[in-house]
Amino acid sequence: MEKESVQKEPAPKEPLDKKPGDKEPAKPRRTPAGAAVLRPEVTDAIRAAVFEELATVGYGRLSIERVARRAGVGKAAIYRRWPSKLPIVLDLVSALAEQGVPAPDTGTLHGDIKALLKAIARIMRHPVAHQIIPDLLAEAARNDDIAQALRTALRDSQQAMAEAVVHKAVTRGELPPDADVTLAVDLASGPLYWRLVMGRAALPPDYLDTLTTAICAALGAPAPSRAG
Repeated sequence: MEKESVQKEPAPKEPLDKKPGDKEPAKPRRTPAGAAVLRPEVTDAIRAAVFEELATVGYGRLSIERVARRAGVGKAAIYRRWPSKLPIVLDLVSALAEQGVPAPDTGTLHGDIKALLKAIARIMRHPVAHQIIPDLLAEAARNDDIAQALRTALRDSQQAMAEAVVHKAVTRGELPPDADVTLAVDLASGPLYWRLVMGRAALPPDYLDTLTTAICAALGAPAPSRAG
């Protein structure tokens, strides 16, 4: 069972020079006696257990009891952090969105898009993500909170990366100023999600190069020269 430290206030002491009629000094704000201090390592263990449970049984069968058992903590440790399983999952998805994937900066549009595709493919190949993403997308059809969290984690984060890549390409003169960022997001993530997550198929050796060239062409970039 997990134990978390508790903050206790020492008993107040009377000042030695206090005289009758003196006003009581203002009391500083303090943590209520007995309030638990949430240990970060316990929180990390719970989050890891939630990821593993989601990959194993899915959101529908996810339970606080199973998470507590896998994390090696008591249920009270979980309830001190989240009131139910939905806020836990929303917290995890939001954390993923904040981490994101750094926007590549290779110096060329072709290089940036290929680096971006490699990063997305690496995430989608991860065994945990491979199981969790389709399950949460299915839950999103029934739960607006999960749907919004996924939009932020998946769509909005990729939109920000695509905007950075397209903006740099426009500045370098590789793309026209009206290049469609939304199209770039669709073309970068859609084919990979379909092949790796839905089709669960391996990528051919030259697939990322072919997809990169197709995305550049769709965005209005000139075809790379043979010499380049």
